[in-house]
Amino acid sequence: MKKPKVLVTRQVANEAIALLEPAAEVKVWESDEPIPRERLLAEVEDAEAVLSMLTERIDEELLTRAKKLRIAANMAVGYDNIDLPACKRRDIWVTNTPDVLTEATADLAFALLMATGRRLIEADRYVRNGEWSSWSPSLMAGQNVYGATLGIIGMGRIGEAVARRAKGFGMRIKYCNRNRKEQAEAETGAEWASLETLLRESDYVVLLTPLTEETRLLMGEQQFSWMKPTSVFINVSRGGTVDESALYQALVSRKIWAAGLDVFQQEPLPQDHPLLSLPNIVALPHIGSATEQTRADMAKLAAANIVAVLEGRKPLTPL
Repeated sequence: MKKPKVLVTRQVANEAIALLEPAAEVKVWESDEPIPRERLLAEVEDAEAVLSMLTERIDEELLTRAKKLRIAANMAVGYDNIDLPACKRRDIWVTNTPDVLTEATADLAFALLMATGRRLIEADRYVRNGEWSSWSPSLMAGQNVYGATLGIIGMGRIGEAVARRAKGFGMRIKYCNRNRKEQAEAETGAEWASLETLLRESDYVVLLTPLTEETRLLMGEQQFSWMKPTSVFINVSRGGTVDESALYQALVSRKIWAAGLDVFQQEPLPQDHPLLSLPNIVALPHIGSATEQTRADMAKLAAANIVAVLEGRKPLTPL
Protein backbone atom coordinates (compact mmCIF):
# COMPACT_ATOMS: atom_id res chain seq x y z
CA MET A 1 0.00 0.00 0.00
CA LYS A 2 1.37 3.39 -1.00
CA LYS A 3 2.26 5.69 1.84
CA PRO A 4 0.61 9.14 2.04
CA LYS A 5 2.74 12.02 0.79
CA VAL A 6 3.99 14.67 3.22
CA LEU A 7 5.44 17.88 1.83
CA VAL A 8 8.04 19.61 4.03
CA THR A 9 8.55 23.11 2.68
CA ARG A 10 12.07 23.70 4.04
CA GLN A 11 15.03 21.77 5.37
CA VAL A 12 14.32 20.84 8.99
CA ALA A 13 15.97 18.75 11.69
CA ASN A 14 16.72 15.16 10.71
CA GLU A 15 14.87 13.94 13.81
CA ALA A 16 11.63 15.39 12.43
CA ILE A 17 12.08 13.65 9.09
CA ALA A 18 12.82 10.40 10.93
CA LEU A 19 9.48 10.71 12.73
CA LEU A 20 7.64 11.11 9.43
CA GLU A 21 9.32 8.43 7.32
CA PRO A 22 7.72 5.31 8.86
CA ALA A 23 4.26 6.76 8.20
CA ALA A 24 4.70 8.67 4.96
CA GLU A 25 6.53 9.34 1.74
CA VAL A 26 8.39 12.51 2.64
CA LYS A 27 9.12 15.17 0.03
CA VAL A 28 11.45 17.93 1.31
CA TRP A 29 12.16 21.22 -0.41
CA GLU A 30 15.90 21.03 0.22
CA SER A 31 16.78 24.69 0.32
CA ASP A 32 17.03 27.45 2.90
CA GLU A 33 15.13 29.65 0.46
CA PRO A 34 11.31 29.54 0.39
CA ILE A 35 9.76 27.10 -2.03
CA PRO A 36 8.53 29.00 -5.13
CA ARG A 37 4.76 29.47 -5.12
CA GLU A 38 4.15 27.57 -8.36
CA ARG A 39 6.25 24.65 -7.15
CA LEU A 40 4.35 24.65 -3.85
CA LEU A 41 1.00 24.57 -5.65
CA ALA A 42 2.15 21.68 -7.80
CA GLU A 43 3.58 19.66 -4.92
CA VAL A 44 0.48 19.91 -2.71
CA GLU A 45 -1.83 18.44 -5.34
CA ASP A 46 -1.19 14.90 -4.13
CA ALA A 47 -0.04 15.68 -0.58
CA GLU A 48 -2.03 14.56 2.46
CA ALA A 49 0.03 16.71 4.82
CA VAL A 50 2.22 19.78 4.62
CA LEU A 51 4.78 20.87 7.18
CA SER A 52 4.80 24.59 6.48
CA MET A 53 6.62 27.76 7.54
CA LEU A 54 5.30 31.30 7.97
CA THR A 55 6.61 32.03 4.47
CA GLU A 56 4.03 29.74 2.84
CA ARG A 57 0.46 30.94 2.36
CA ILE A 58 -2.03 28.16 2.95
CA ASP A 59 -4.92 29.96 1.30
CA GLU A 60 -7.97 29.33 -0.87
CA GLU A 61 -5.88 29.01 -4.03
CA LEU A 62 -3.65 26.35 -2.51
CA LEU A 63 -6.47 24.47 -0.82
CA THR A 64 -8.39 24.26 -4.08
CA ARG A 65 -5.41 22.43 -5.56
CA ALA A 66 -4.72 20.27 -2.48
CA LYS A 67 -7.63 17.85 -2.82
CA LYS A 68 -6.07 15.22 -0.52
CA LEU A 69 -4.79 17.51 2.21
CA ARG A 70 -5.65 16.41 5.75
CA ILE A 71 -3.36 18.59 7.86
CA ALA A 72 -1.31 21.78 7.62
CA ALA A 73 1.28 21.68 10.40
CA ASN A 74 2.80 25.14 10.81
CA MET A 75 6.30 25.24 12.28
CA ALA A 76 5.57 28.39 14.27
CA VAL A 77 3.33 29.67 17.03
CA GLY A 78 1.77 32.20 14.67
CA TYR A 79 -0.57 31.09 11.91
CA ASP A 80 -1.57 34.28 10.10
CA ASN A 81 -0.25 32.65 6.91
CA ILE A 82 -3.06 30.07 7.05
CA ASP A 83 -6.69 30.63 6.11
CA LEU A 84 -8.28 28.89 9.10
CA PRO A 85 -11.92 29.21 7.97
CA ALA A 86 -11.06 27.75 4.55
CA CYS A 87 -9.31 24.80 6.22
CA LYS A 88 -12.20 24.27 8.59
CA ARG A 89 -14.68 24.14 5.71
CA ARG A 90 -12.63 21.32 4.23
CA ASP A 91 -12.11 19.46 7.54
CA ILE A 92 -8.36 20.03 7.33
CA TRP A 93 -6.50 20.07 10.64
CA VAL A 94 -4.29 23.08 11.32
CA THR A 95 -1.63 22.90 14.04
CA ASN A 96 1.11 25.12 15.40
CA THR A 97 4.09 24.68 17.73
CA PRO A 98 3.39 26.45 21.03
CA ASP A 99 5.31 25.99 24.29
CA VAL A 100 8.51 24.58 22.76
CA LEU A 101 9.70 28.04 21.67
CA THR A 102 8.52 30.06 24.66
CA GLU A 103 11.81 30.33 26.54
CA ALA A 104 13.99 30.88 23.46
CA THR A 105 11.73 33.68 22.24
CA ALA A 106 11.62 35.27 25.68
CA ASP A 107 15.43 35.14 25.78
CA LEU A 108 15.57 36.92 22.45
CA ALA A 109 13.03 39.54 23.49
CA PHE A 110 14.97 40.38 26.62
CA ALA A 111 18.30 40.32 24.78
CA LEU A 112 16.86 42.74 22.20
CA LEU A 113 15.58 44.96 25.01
CA MET A 114 19.04 45.11 26.58
CA ALA A 115 20.90 45.53 23.29
CA THR A 116 18.64 48.43 22.30
CA GLY A 117 18.49 50.12 25.69
CA ARG A 118 22.24 49.93 26.25
CA ARG A 119 23.18 50.63 22.58
CA LEU A 120 25.23 47.45 22.32
CA ILE A 121 25.05 47.02 18.54
CA GLU A 122 25.85 50.69 17.97
CA ALA A 123 28.79 50.45 20.40
CA ASP A 124 30.13 47.34 18.64
CA ARG A 125 30.07 49.15 15.28
CA TYR A 126 31.77 52.15 16.91
CA VAL A 127 34.71 50.00 18.00
CA ARG A 128 34.94 48.01 14.75
CA ASN A 129 34.88 51.20 12.65
CA GLY A 130 37.88 52.59 14.53
CA GLU A 131 35.93 55.51 15.98
CA TRP A 132 36.87 54.83 19.62
CA SER A 133 39.60 57.35 20.33
CA SER A 134 38.93 58.36 23.94
CA TRP A 135 36.53 58.00 26.86
CA SER A 136 33.90 60.53 27.83
CA PRO A 137 30.98 60.55 30.31
CA SER A 138 28.45 60.57 27.47
CA LEU A 139 30.11 57.88 25.34
CA MET A 140 27.40 55.43 24.18
CA ALA A 141 25.22 56.34 27.16
CA GLY A 142 22.02 54.31 27.10
CA GLN A 143 19.00 53.76 29.34
CA ASN A 144 18.83 51.89 32.64
CA VAL A 145 17.43 48.38 32.51
CA TYR A 146 17.63 47.37 36.18
CA GLY A 147 14.80 48.99 38.10
CA ALA A 148 13.06 50.36 35.00
CA THR A 149 9.36 49.91 34.21
CA LEU A 150 8.56 47.27 31.60
CA GLY A 151 5.26 47.20 29.74
CA ILE A 152 4.25 43.92 28.10
CA ILE A 153 1.50 44.04 25.48
CA GLY A 154 0.19 40.48 25.16
CA MET A 155 0.65 38.41 28.30
CA GLY A 156 0.63 34.93 26.79
CA ARG A 157 3.21 32.25 27.44
CA ILE A 158 6.05 34.32 26.02
CA GLY A 159 4.90 37.47 27.79
CA GLU A 160 4.90 35.64 31.11
CA ALA A 161 8.39 34.29 30.40
CA VAL A 162 9.64 37.81 29.64
CA ALA A 163 8.07 39.01 32.92
CA ARG A 164 9.98 36.33 34.84
CA ARG A 165 13.23 37.59 33.35
CA ALA A 166 12.31 41.19 34.13
CA LYS A 167 11.64 40.31 37.76
CA GLY A 168 15.27 39.23 38.05
CA PHE A 169 16.28 42.71 36.89
CA GLY A 170 14.19 44.38 39.56
CA MET A 171 11.84 45.84 36.98
CA ARG A 172 8.34 47.08 37.70
CA ILE A 173 6.11 45.17 35.30
CA LYS A 174 2.88 46.33 33.71
CA TYR A 175 0.92 44.30 31.19
CA CYS A 176 -2.01 44.76 28.85
CA ASN A 177 -4.02 41.69 27.92
CA ARG A 178 -7.62 40.78 27.11
CA ASN A 179 -7.78 38.77 30.33
CA ARG A 180 -6.20 39.25 33.73
CA LYS A 181 -3.39 36.80 34.48
CA GLU A 182 -3.61 36.42 38.24
CA GLN A 183 -1.01 33.65 38.46
CA ALA A 184 1.50 35.74 36.52
CA GLU A 185 0.69 38.71 38.73
CA ALA A 186 1.39 36.65 41.83
CA GLU A 187 4.59 35.17 40.39
CA THR A 188 6.16 38.30 38.94
CA GLY A 189 4.38 41.22 40.60
CA ALA A 190 3.01 42.32 37.21
CA GLU A 191 0.20 44.88 37.25
CA TRP A 192 -2.63 44.95 34.72
CA ALA A 193 -3.03 48.29 32.93
CA SER A 194 -4.87 49.79 30.00
CA LEU A 195 -2.85 50.19 26.82
CA GLU A 196 -2.65 53.96 27.22
CA THR A 197 -1.53 53.77 30.87
CA LEU A 198 1.06 51.12 30.03
CA LEU A 199 2.52 53.18 27.21
CA ARG A 200 2.61 56.41 29.24
CA GLU A 201 4.34 54.83 32.25
CA SER A 202 6.74 52.24 30.75
CA ASP A 203 10.43 52.76 30.06
CA TYR A 204 10.44 49.67 27.84
CA VAL A 205 7.47 48.37 25.84
CA VAL A 206 7.57 44.82 24.50
CA LEU A 207 4.91 43.86 21.95
CA LEU A 208 4.06 40.14 21.99
CA THR A 209 0.55 39.86 20.55
CA PRO A 210 -0.43 37.51 17.71
CA LEU A 211 -1.44 39.18 14.45
CA THR A 212 -5.24 39.32 14.26
CA GLU A 213 -7.73 41.82 12.89
CA GLU A 214 -7.85 43.35 16.37
CA THR A 215 -4.06 43.74 16.66
CA ARG A 216 -3.25 44.76 13.08
CA LEU A 217 -1.47 48.15 13.24
CA LEU A 218 -2.08 48.17 17.00
CA MET A 219 0.90 50.50 17.47
CA GLY A 220 0.38 53.66 15.45
CA GLU A 221 0.87 57.41 15.68
CA GLN A 222 -1.44 57.85 18.67
CA GLN A 223 0.12 54.99 20.62
CA PHE A 224 3.71 56.17 20.02
CA SER A 225 2.70 59.69 21.10
CA TRP A 226 1.72 58.29 24.51
CA MET A 227 5.20 56.90 25.13
CA LYS A 228 8.01 58.69 26.97
CA PRO A 229 10.76 60.41 24.95
CA THR A 230 13.24 58.15 26.82
CA SER A 231 11.29 54.93 26.18
CA VAL A 232 12.36 51.92 24.11
CA PHE A 233 9.95 49.96 21.90
CA ILE A 234 10.56 46.25 21.22
CA ASN A 235 8.57 44.17 18.72
CA VAL A 236 8.90 40.38 18.78
CA SER A 237 5.33 39.67 17.63
CA ARG A 238 4.47 40.22 13.95
CA GLY A 239 5.40 43.07 11.65
CA GLY A 240 1.75 43.73 10.83
CA THR A 241 1.03 44.84 14.41
CA VAL A 242 3.03 48.06 13.90
CA ASP A 243 2.52 51.06 11.63
CA GLU A 244 6.16 51.33 10.50
CA SER A 245 5.70 54.84 9.07
CA ALA A 246 4.42 56.03 12.44
CA LEU A 247 7.30 54.28 14.19
CA TYR A 248 9.81 55.93 11.86
CA GLN A 249 8.36 59.36 12.57
CA ALA A 250 8.34 58.71 16.32
CA LEU A 251 12.04 57.80 16.20
CA VAL A 252 13.08 60.66 13.90
CA SER A 253 11.23 63.24 16.01
CA ARG A 254 12.53 61.64 19.23
CA LYS A 255 9.04 61.02 20.57
CA ILE A 256 10.57 57.71 21.62
CA TRP A 257 14.24 56.98 22.26
CA ALA A 258 14.90 53.76 20.33
CA ALA A 259 13.37 50.58 18.94
CA GLY A 260 14.45 46.96 18.69
CA LEU A 261 12.67 44.96 16.00
CA ASP A 262 12.76 41.26 15.17
CA VAL A 263 9.81 41.38 12.77
CA PHE A 264 8.68 43.64 9.93
CA GLN A 265 5.72 44.11 7.61
CA GLN A 266 7.83 42.97 4.67
CA GLU A 267 10.33 40.18 5.24
CA PRO A 268 13.13 40.04 4.26
CA LEU A 269 13.44 43.76 4.96
CA PRO A 270 14.46 45.83 1.88
CA GLN A 271 17.87 47.46 2.30
CA ASP A 272 16.39 50.86 1.43
CA HIS A 273 13.75 50.65 4.17
CA PRO A 274 13.65 54.01 6.04
CA LEU A 275 13.99 52.35 9.45
CA LEU A 276 17.44 51.01 8.51
CA SER A 277 18.70 54.56 8.05
CA LEU A 278 18.25 55.35 11.74
CA PRO A 279 21.02 54.90 14.32
CA ASN A 280 18.52 54.26 17.16
CA ILE A 281 17.21 51.02 15.63
CA VAL A 282 18.34 47.45 16.28
CA ALA A 283 17.04 45.22 13.47
CA LEU A 284 17.07 41.41 13.56
CA PRO A 285 16.00 38.91 10.84
CA HIS A 286 13.02 37.29 12.65
CA ILE A 287 15.09 35.01 14.89
CA GLY A 288 12.92 34.88 18.02
CA SER A 289 13.00 31.09 18.28
CA ALA A 290 16.32 30.59 16.52
CA THR A 291 18.28 28.23 18.70
CA GLU A 292 19.30 24.89 17.26
CA GLN A 293 17.51 23.00 20.03
CA THR A 294 14.29 25.00 19.77
CA ARG A 295 14.02 24.81 15.98
CA ALA A 296 14.56 21.05 16.16
CA ASP A 297 11.84 20.73 18.81
CA MET A 298 9.45 22.81 16.69
CA ALA A 299 10.04 20.58 13.66
CA LYS A 300 9.56 17.42 15.73
CA LEU A 301 6.27 18.72 17.17
CA ALA A 302 5.01 19.61 13.70
CA ALA A 303 5.99 16.13 12.49
CA ALA A 304 4.29 14.47 15.47
CA ASN A 305 1.09 16.35 14.65
CA ILE A 306 1.22 15.06 11.09
CA VAL A 307 1.85 11.45 12.14
CA ALA A 308 -1.08 11.60 14.55
CA VAL A 309 -3.49 12.73 11.83
CA LEU A 310 -2.20 10.25 9.25
CA GLU A 311 -2.74 7.47 11.82
CA GLY A 312 -6.31 8.61 12.49
CA ARG A 313 -5.66 10.33 15.79
CA LYS A 314 -6.20 13.91 16.96
CA PRO A 315 -3.09 16.09 16.63
CA LEU A 316 -1.23 17.25 19.72
CA THR A 317 -1.59 21.01 19.22
CA PRO A 318 -4.66 21.72 17.07
CA LEU A 319 -5.83 25.26 16.40
